Amino acid sequence: MFGNYLIGLREGLEASLVVCILIAYLVKTGRRDRLAPVWAGIAAAVVLSMAFGAVLQYGSTQLSFEAQEALGGSLSIVAVGLVTWMVFWMRRTARHLKAELHGKLDAALAMGTFALVVTAFLAVGREGLETALFIWTAVQATSDGVRPLVGAVLGLLTSVVLGWMFYRGALKINLAKFFTWTGAMLVVVAAGVLAYGVHDLQEAGWIPGLTSQAFDISSTVPKDSWYGTLLKGVFNFQPDPTVLQVSVWAAYLVPTLFLFLRKSGTPAPEPAPAPATAGKPAA
Repeated sequence: MFGNYLIGLREGLEASLVVCILIAYLVKTGRRDRLAPVWAGIAAAVVLSMAFGAVLQYGSTQLSFEAQEALGGSLSIVAVGLVTWMVFWMRRTARHLKAELHGKLDAALAMGTFALVVTAFLAVGREGLETALFIWTAVQATSDGVRPLVGAVLGLLTSVVLGWMFYRGALKINLAKFFTWTGAMLVVVAAGVLAYGVHDLQEAGWIPGLTSQAFDISSTVPKDSWYGTLLKGVFNFQPDPTVLQVSVWAAYLVPTLFLFLRKSGTPAPEPAPAPATAGKPAA
């Protein structure tokens, strides 16, 4: 549940910040008459994201067991790829997000109403589709359709409240640090989703090695125990993983987390000494 809460919080807060920046910019520049197209684009993005999640959920139930496992495993890998790209992108652009969105909004205002709708739709829709896909894969991994959804909804509601507080100026935090640490936690969650996706593909017969277990500690960490459920919900932990699951989990988590937490950028070069004034010998 916590893992899904984190997904909803992180993705929802990104979308909330985008909405706040777009709305605040129009209000502060005296363009309240252009708010309606922006809200229309946001509403369309929300509807599309919900429809996408519904199609994934109800469409997959009509498939055979092997097809469900193949679909779940494939989409899990896609979701991990999208989330990995997202956390790296947000860590790099968090400080400049406002300026980037202002530039896009100015261009859309110059092009007309439809461009405003499209700009808001794309800005929020990307986050919404990523959220729907990642939450769906996380729900499939836990085999529990209630608690993961409750966690995700609570995370989204929290992000809406935080977004409103940002807009009202009642909350100020270091967004770069926030997205860095939540991104690191999401990488850990994504590693579990990736490992479970590989297991799904093994059960579908797409990848070999289903019977080659790395270890089995089911007697120590029963799946139906409270701590087994907690580990499953947060990290997608499996007490009897295959060798390939463990290998993929480690191969993804270690280098990805290292690259993500590594300090980026290089020290600025020292300024060159000023040239001597013409006609005056240098000291």
